[in-house]
Amino acid sequence: MALQNIGAGNSDDAFYRYKMPRMITKIEGRGNGIKTNIVNMVDIAKALARPASYTTKHFGCELGAQSKFDEKTGTSLVNGAHDTAKLAGLLEIFIKKYVQCYGCGNPETEILITKTQMIQLKCAACGFISDVDMRDKLTTFILKNPPESKKGAKDKKAMRRAEKERLKEGEAADEELKKLKTKKKVSSKEASAKPTLKKKASGSDEDHASPPKRHVNVREEEEEEDDDVQWQTDTSMEAAQQRIQEQLSAVTAEMVMLSTNETEKKPKAATTQACQSSKVVSAPSEDDPKAENGAQTFETLVEEVKVHLKKGVTASQFRSFLCSLLGSPQDIVTAVYEALLDGVEKAFAKELMKKKGYLLAAVGQEDGSQLLLLRALEEFCGKSNPAAVKEVALVLKALYDADVLEEEFIVQWYQEGVTGVKKDSKIWKN
Repeated sequence: MALQNIGAGNSDDAFYRYKMPRMITKIEGRGNGIKTNIVNMVDIAKALARPASYTTKHFGCELGAQSKFDEKTGTSLVNGAHDTAKLAGLLEIFIKKYVQCYGCGNPETEILITKTQMIQLKCAACGFISDVDMRDKLTTFILKNPPESKKGAKDKKAMRRAEKERLKEGEAADEELKKLKTKKKVSSKEASAKPTLKKKASGSDEDHASPPKRHVNVREEEEEEDDDVQWQTDTSMEAAQQRIQEQLSAVTAEMVMLSTNETEKKPKAATTQACQSSKVVSAPSEDDPKAENGAQTFETLVEEVKVHLKKGVTASQFRSFLCSLLGSPQDIVTAVYEALLDGVEKAFAKELMKKKGYLLAAVGQEDGSQLLLLRALEEFCGKSNPAAVKEVALVLKALYDADVLEEEFIVQWYQEGVTGVKKDSKIWKN
């Protein structure tokens, strides 16, 4: 099938990569029932990434004739006898209005329908959004028959979730195979050991027969050499004390190694406990001075993160900076969340999407870290103005669409909150 460049302005470009088949028409019928059949309309529509019903309806609107596209058979019919050149010219008008980007002229666009029932073209090459003239007759047909939406983030997440489950099942199957192999090895060893025992118990006369002469000579020579060597044990007091001292030195060396290992473990445990208990997020009571010091340390942690963010560091540098901070993982994630939304009074979701790289650096790739982020969001809503509580749903959807949060952790966090201490909070209702 002959191909041509999409768009009349690109017809002279021999290296243009967007192509479509040349139109083929056929006139059918006679008299008042004469019709023009566009034979390869389905192939042309696929090349333009538009439904074939749109192009067929466009011909009918421009020619003032009835047009019909059969979805089952794929036949495109326009009443009347029309030349191929005339229909090709009308197709160029359709391409300019509904296919090519108004900014760069690229035909790789997607039709979008806004909430106000306006038609737009979003270009995949330059990102420009073109506004279609709504006075055209075809726009009403497009609004009534919108294009099929592409696979969204939910389908991708479902595929990712299915892949995780498949990997888990594969790992379980591998473990079962390993267990079966070990059982087979043990059973084979037992089976090989049993016949040898039977042979020894009920051996034939050949087994008890005398060995050959050369083996006898070798054994006699070895016994003669052993007879020449005399083995003696020194039973004097000095030798006995020396043996006791060697045994004691070995035991004391093991005891010293054990004591050093325990002394090394103790400071490590102490440092981890200190890191976990050094930050306190909740507001301190007036009677407890320790709680006041904990609140101050958390505030200083937030200030340190703010100062580092103002420097304009990269996400990797920010990640290494967070690793150097002292404090529990929950306190660090909460401090990052508060620092990112410092001074923001509304449109929290947009602000988080602008600084998504820093948020990903704080959360990381571990599954449990997503719950830390959700609890940080809950803590921020409890401290911030009521606008933050109202926009909880928008923030969650933005983080979900950006692959920062997954569905299972959002549901887990919600269920824990509804049945937890703060079950009366407005966050869960919103």
